[in-house]
Amino acid sequence: MSKINFIALGGVQEIGKNLYILEVDGKCFIVDCGLKYPSSDLRGIDFIINDTTYIEQNIKNFYGIFLTNASNTSIGGVSFLLKNYRLRVYASKFTVNIVKAMLIEDGISDVDELVFELDVKSPLIFGNVTIRAFEVSNNIPGSYGYSFKTPDGYLIFALEYNFDQNANINYSYMYRELAVFAKDGVLALITSSIGALTEASRGSILELSLRLRNIIAGASGRIIIPIYSKDIIRLKLACNIALEYNKKIAIIGRKNQKIVNTACEMEYVNIPNESFVNLKYITDSNDNDDKNLVIIVPGERDEIFRMLERMSRGFDRLINIKESDTLILLNKAEIGTERKEAKTLDLLYKRTSNIKTFSESLLPDGAATREEIKQMVNILKPKYIIPVLGEYRHQYSLKDATSVLNIKEDDIIIPDNGDVLSFYNGKYQGIKSEVPVGEILIDGKAIDDVSDIVLKDREILSQDGLIIITASINPRIKKILAGPEVVTRGFIFIKDNEQVINHIKELFNIVADKYLKAKFINWNDFKTDVKAEVSKYIYKDMKRNPIIIPVLLSTEM
Repeated sequence: MSKINFIALGGVQEIGKNLYILEVDGKCFIVDCGLKYPSSDLRGIDFIINDTTYIEQNIKNFYGIFLTNASNTSIGGVSFLLKNYRLRVYASKFTVNIVKAMLIEDGISDVDELVFELDVKSPLIFGNVTIRAFEVSNNIPGSYGYSFKTPDGYLIFALEYNFDQNANINYSYMYRELAVFAKDGVLALITSSIGALTEASRGSILELSLRLRNIIAGASGRIIIPIYSKDIIRLKLACNIALEYNKKIAIIGRKNQKIVNTACEMEYVNIPNESFVNLKYITDSNDNDDKNLVIIVPGERDEIFRMLERMSRGFDRLINIKESDTLILLNKAEIGTERKEAKTLDLLYKRTSNIKTFSESLLPDGAATREEIKQMVNILKPKYIIPVLGEYRHQYSLKDATSVLNIKEDDIIIPDNGDVLSFYNGKYQGIKSEVPVGEILIDGKAIDDVSDIVLKDREILSQDGLIIITASINPRIKKILAGPEVVTRGFIFIKDNEQVINHIKELFNIVADKYLKAKFINWNDFKTDVKAEVSKYIYKDMKRNPIIIPVLLSTEM
């Protein structure tokens, strides 16, 4: 008998920031530690990570972090966790190389003492818990699932996987492992739900390859292929076909794209050195317009759309899109980036009509589809299913899909972040408690959370602009020596609105007269009153709320 708890700190009822905790008789293990990309209303925020207060409170009970793949939604938060806690990290060879490079870049030097390659044939034993990795098919090389063998049966983490028969993995070994788990008894399957809404079968890679070959063979100018960094399978396919037609290949930002770079180094993608082209900055004598050139534009989420937008507007330093270019879109928009994709496509069509797209059936997600989830459930025959890695509609869809497989509705458990799902003696006991959860907003490389006040200021700046009022004051003789000067950004054009600027100056002088007549100048109250009077005037006259910053310089002559 064992007391087992499952906790999601992130990655449930949301896309990204995957972090799952499994507790077995007091021993704690982390599966994935990722980040989430912000929505458009979080202005200036680069990404979001999990609040790890619960890990901090119980750090002595944690034995390691087990990573399923090298996407940022699975590994993006590792650096922030390891800067505070020395936990061992386990993953495949490919993921280990990505994580080590990321940690070194983030200032963590002793990576060999923290990050370890976990082979599928070498289980780890922690008392009554045995952890084994098993290879799964995914668009990212080196993707793993994990089995946790406990006295009450296996708990299986099969997060981002599929049953793509064209993937280059040892399916016989994978099926054999899954069969062993099923024979010994699976207590719970923790699995991705994001593909549960996809009812279509996975399209044939042969058809995709044929269409891609025809496009590349028929292109008369440069070929530009934007692609998600993690989609190594399609990147490899595009490069192999380009090489068949003796094309030269350039990868934009190759040094900064860790996954693509590592895939080339580990020969998941084989591009001969003589076929690589390093593009130089555009000048009057160089426009990088070689008709034999295939340009790969890798990126995360909407990053590739930003790069394409820059290229279509003529702002990029390496590539400006022309009418003769052919664009091949080998990815469909991820959830939350559909509007950005549509806006970018509209710009691209203004530059070139040679834009090639594919049906969704030929560009399936790396995540398991509805039928593939059923296949995994049928193989493992788990007692309970815990859908994660998706929004509530995905979780509910998985529940609906698997309910036809003779699994009781109550045995398909839809958690929320922070819920403690408790199992005892092999039976689910319900949600017994909750742990602290939350989001930490990261701007640049700052570790500190970006506060709500900062976000509100950014929102105001984007909508209503900024007014800076500057004056130099001699506090001894109680006199304004210079100013006030009014500077605006994103508010009004000063030359066309001199009346507004003059009225702001008059209001400042009225407030200043009050404080300069006092025995001592209260600078804080002075600035507060200036902001209040100017704010009232601006809102009454223009119905706007800009940020107002009075700058009072104390100067004695």
